[in-house]
Amino acid sequence: MELFKLSGRESGGVCLKCRHFTAGRHCHYCREGYFRDPTKPISHRKACKACECHPIGASGRTCNQTTGQCPCKDGVTGTTCNRCAKGYQQSRSHIAPCIKIPRVVSSIPGINGGDSCGKCRSATRRLNLKKYCRRDYAVLAKVTHREGIGDEWVRFTMAVQAVYKRARSSSNSATPGGGGESSRLIKRGTASLWVRVRDLACKCPKVKTNKSYLILGKEEVGGVTGGISVGAGRGPGLEVDRRSIVIEWRDEWHRRMRRFQRRGRKCK
Repeated sequence: MELFKLSGRESGGVCLKCRHFTAGRHCHYCREGYFRDPTKPISHRKACKACECHPIGASGRTCNQTTGQCPCKDGVTGTTCNRCAKGYQQSRSHIAPCIKIPRVVSSIPGINGGDSCGKCRSATRRLNLKKYCRRDYAVLAKVTHREGIGDEWVRFTMAVQAVYKRARSSSNSATPGGGGESSRLIKRGTASLWVRVRDLACKCPKVKTNKSYLILGKEEVGGVTGGISVGAGRGPGLEVDRRSIVIEWRDEWHRRMRRFQRRGRKCK
């Protein structure tokens, strides 16, 4: 008061008994446990709002006087710390009210990137004559559609744009086990490509729609001659697995594949 009088009653005074939960020399900010509502002047009776920090989710009752954010415990979120963060679930503990959701690993090999996937036997982008010779067929195809068939298979619709190699048996007549059915399938046009769900989950092979692929495989996959799927809820089509080579196509490979065609006649 003395300072106020000495200044000519202009400054130096200290406000006493601040109202509406304000504090400070001039009652110009909110007291502890409250935060400022920026839409109202400090003189308004509702300019300071209570923090209302959750008694269990918050680690204290004092919030940020500007934002109103309460200090939350691990795994807790929200302005008042009233809910569990993403990836957490509520527990019965007052000390740790939110705990991490345990990761569920599927029993199906390859799902969720488990160790059961192992290393892809043909997971390589390098292509050479040796690999070309070891496969029964080589085609260039664009994948246009994907459809799940049951829990075990995925069927891709593909447009075969070029056939670089057919198995020798494919040139035979359509006799039992003679590869006649495979000869009908391995040609330019629309065909089906069958991949097991577990192989796709392991990205062995990695197949996406609207992409063109060079596909090299065996005519006998999983004990099915010609790679033909005709049972267990499946229709006709080429089947590829972890041993097949399915790599995204590059335009500069046309010359290389033609060269392999010429040299492939001497494959052993």
